[in-house]
Amino acid sequence: MKIVAMLILALAMVGSAAAQTAPTESPAIRRVRELADLINSGDRAAAAAYIKDNYGASFLRMPMDDHLGFISQMHESTHGLEFHSIQESKATEATLLFKNKLTGGWMALLVRVEADAPYRITGIGRRPPQPPADALPRQRLNDAQVVSELETFVQKLADADVFSGSVLLAKNGQTLFKKAYGVANKDFNAPNRVDTRFNLGSMNKMFTSVAIAQLVERGKLSFDDPLSKFLPDFPTKEAAEKIRIKHLLTHTSGLGSYFNQKFVESSRARFRTVDEFMTLAKDEKLAFEPGTRWAYSNTGMLVLGKVIEVVTGGSYFDYIRENVYKPAGMINSDSYELDLVNPNLAVGYEKEFTATGIRFRNNIFSHVIRGGPAGGGYSTVEDLLRFAVALRSGKLVGDGYVKQLLSPKPEINSPGYGFGFQIDTERQIAGHGGGFSGISSNLDIFLEQGYTAVVLSNYGRGSSDVTDKIRELVKLASSVSVTSNKN
Repeated sequence: MKIVAMLILALAMVGSAAAQTAPTESPAIRRVRELADLINSGDRAAAAAYIKDNYGASFLRMPMDDHLGFISQMHESTHGLEFHSIQESKATEATLLFKNKLTGGWMALLVRVEADAPYRITGIGRRPPQPPADALPRQRLNDAQVVSELETFVQKLADADVFSGSVLLAKNGQTLFKKAYGVANKDFNAPNRVDTRFNLGSMNKMFTSVAIAQLVERGKLSFDDPLSKFLPDFPTKEAAEKIRIKHLLTHTSGLGSYFNQKFVESSRARFRTVDEFMTLAKDEKLAFEPGTRWAYSNTGMLVLGKVIEVVTGGSYFDYIRENVYKPAGMINSDSYELDLVNPNLAVGYEKEFTATGIRFRNNIFSHVIRGGPAGGGYSTVEDLLRFAVALRSGKLVGDGYVKQLLSPKPEINSPGYGFGFQIDTERQIAGHGGGFSGISSNLDIFLEQGYTAVVLSNYGRGSSDVTDKIRELVKLASSVSVTSNKN
């Protein structure tokens, strides 16, 4: 789908400030600088000409509108990139360090090029920035300083209409900061509020996985059970015997995504129940042997929703309400049917960059009418904090099952994903994000530092900069810089 390509690109594009290229600089460094000139200029015609002449053939398979849209988005969301230094340089790639002129934040940007002249661009990506030592604080930040920096940062993005949504930061379950920005419904100029319900995208996968862990804890099933025990012929008898529940939970089942061409061409009104969504996946074939590879799978999580229905004899939606939302105290969360009256839901928006300026397009006709086990439900920043607290305090499942949910599974080729939770082992963060047209959401549970961060946005890709800033601030609140250690 086009949006998937856009999201991949949105996590990837790069730039640098205008600068003279030294004769000794590599082709990759030169390409980063050239691309940054385009981003900083905001000249769409010049960008189109550059892309056509200087991107590799495989990179050009993406529509020109997507390339141009992202360059325009980078220009608008950063107000330009200021080159600082070369962070890393290799034969066919370079990572450069920049400052975002809008927020003053650091960005590390990478470009890959062909091995031979004319060194066309084959890939663009962001990398964790490595700020110079003299730019880091000499002492650990306290919570008041973290909140002050975060509020200043988000306000800059909101004032520039780069961020619209709600942000919450808590420590040890106690809220340090929460605030809403922007507009929930542009037709009526209705503002976002802290209790506004935002579309979660794929964050529903956490709720589905907690439900499965509950049923395992109650002896109703096992993580090692074959899918055939519950769905003997899905997608085929042979595949059902190979797929284990643990494979579905970790995206190692070999299944793909039911958001396929049939879904694109169908009325959204046809798909509200788990069974109705399952019809979209009935012809899927395994892309690989279960447990041998990792590949993100919406179908895998949908199938777990069906497993829950088979085991409990009831509706997936009822089970989640009674066994996840209710014990966690999540009073503003559900998979709402969007053609009914649902108070206080944010409408999702995408910015479209044209030759005459920016226009907004809502996602009402592109999204599902009702979310489900794989994503598309709604919640608030406060409810998601309640979920995180309830999970870690044992209200939803026992401590041993919490550990299983929040631990990576390298033994089945899932080193960065637990059971329904994304895991950053380096920074010790567990949680999940969600993205679609007009949807950008994220929950971070900092396993060692005690912080919980929730960022929900009704702008596509809107949560990413705020999420990155919070991660940076938590790191600075939890450690002292190299400069400090020397004194």
